[in-house]
Amino acid sequence: MYLSRFLSLHALWVTVSSVMQHYPSVWGHYDVCKTQIYTEEGKVWDYMACQPEARDMIKYVKVTLDPPDITCGDPPETFCAMGNPYMCNNECDASTQELAHPPELMFDLEGRHPSTFWQSTTWKDYPKPLHVNITLSWNKTIELTDNIVITFESGRPDQMILEKSLDYGRTWQPYQYYATDCLDAFHMDPKSVRDLSQHTVLEIICTEEYSTGYMTNSKIIHFEIKDRFAFFAGPRLHNMASLYGQLDTTKKLRDFFTITDLRIRLLRPATGEIYVDEQHLARYFYAISDIRVYGRCKCNLHATGCKEENKRLLCECEHNTTGPDCGKCKKNYQGRPWSPGSYLPIPKGTANICIPSISSIGTNVCDNELLHCQNGGTCINNVRCQCPPAYTGILCEKLKCERDPGGCSQNSGQEAISHRPLLLLTALLGVTGLCIC
Repeated sequence: MYLSRFLSLHALWVTVSSVMQHYPSVWGHYDVCKTQIYTEEGKVWDYMACQPEARDMIKYVKVTLDPPDITCGDPPETFCAMGNPYMCNNECDASTQELAHPPELMFDLEGRHPSTFWQSTTWKDYPKPLHVNITLSWNKTIELTDNIVITFESGRPDQMILEKSLDYGRTWQPYQYYATDCLDAFHMDPKSVRDLSQHTVLEIICTEEYSTGYMTNSKIIHFEIKDRFAFFAGPRLHNMASLYGQLDTTKKLRDFFTITDLRIRLLRPATGEIYVDEQHLARYFYAISDIRVYGRCKCNLHATGCKEENKRLLCECEHNTTGPDCGKCKKNYQGRPWSPGSYLPIPKGTANICIPSISSIGTNVCDNELLHCQNGGTCINNVRCQCPPAYTGILCEKLKCERDPGGCSQNSGQEAISHRPLLLLTALLGVTGLCIC
């Protein structure tokens, strides 16, 4: 008896384990688009909402600087240490690899010591502002999943704006303002993400938390994605089901964490003091050693894969969808309007698959899938069959001699009588998608 109970419990555990492998401990990973299940009708596909894994998006980024000649080193110049204006033995020279600081060093794996970094020209044209725009473009819609992190080597800037675009850089909206004095720089009261709530999570704030003067242990600026997630999923993000439910039902919240481009607007370099030392302007510049952006391809919950093709990220669409973001139904699968997948109900969501469109196929006179031209005929633009000389009819199913006054010869007449039922049957079977084998 005990053995049978043990075996029953073991079988139950194996069954539960096999089911749970598709549903991680944190609900809502949505890592399976479909699975086969057994029903009374037999084995069928069970479709689910699905999304790609999060990844390091910097691997796929294109960076643009404005002005384009803002990088130091052409011509070579000397710059000073922030903490000591008399220590001016550092050189930037674009023609020498060891002394160059090109933009790609914002994204490389650290190899040199000290750390590699991009660097701007110095503030030699003071009091003209030293403004730099760094634009990160993906040519793909991205859903952010972790904090944006920027590491400075020059000290964090006194004034900076992080901006986002949802339309490939055509329009921009602020994400967050950064300043040593928010009221003076942007006429905004200083806040931090901790001052927000579920109801104000979309508020654009100015923070003074990341804009102190030069300190060796204070190089990093954050844009806090996870702290905003925590308003819905809890401090340790254990309740992701609640977050996904909010993202599913609140478009503004979903769009807030979605981007195609980011822009870092550097407006004033770190000065470390109230006044700019005009006698030592070579100590003022921007330098960035690392930028981190984690997210996933937006595929509208219709794909688990996202591949790079011709230097562009593309969703590997399922559910009979297509397009860079799986944003439309495939041809002949437009039986109902396209719709994104849904996170609800937890944990599998709703796939909202595109279904076959019989009516759209039926409007074609012929095609190469269901309505075949007979007897060697060729389908022209789905509107007519181009028949061989001896045949006529919508699908080339008739012999031309049948329309002649003398009719067909005895042989051809017998062939026509014998072939006509077969041709009509073949045409009908072609419409229904069946075949004679």
